[in-house]
This record gives sequence, C-alpha cells and structure tokens, in this order.
Amino acid sequence: MAEIEDRWLSVDEIDKYLRVSSDIVYRWINKHDMPAHRMGRLWKFKKDAWVRGGGAAENTTERRGADKE
Repeated sequence: MAEIEDRWLSVDEIDKYLRVSSDIVYRWINKHDMPAHRMGRLWKFKKDAWVRGGGAAENTTERRGADKE
C-alpha cells in the first residue's frame, strides 16, 4: 500500500521540504499568499499545493537573496 502524502505539514516540516528557513515560510504566507491554514497558534500546509501552483518557483529569487544574509 502506498503511503498517504496528503496530510497537513507543520512549519518545520514544510521548511525542510522546501529547503528554506521558517522565517522565509512566514514571509511567503504574508506576502505571497502561500496556502496555509492556521490551527490555533500553528500553521499547517498541504505539501504540494503551493509548489504545484507555481508559487514556489516565483519566489526562488527571494529565497536565494535571503540565503546570502
């Protein structure tokens, strides 16, 4: 049986998956409409929703710039 990959991920899990810092993830939520749902104090993400929609590709330049800081 294949593993179900359609679960909600935490900020820690999504930043490791996207290889960015959690600060970048929060910035993308606020400035770039990264799809996320707030559950109490926690943010949760569907792993491939933003990637498939092209949002991650649009922000690659921002990520690279942040890596130099």
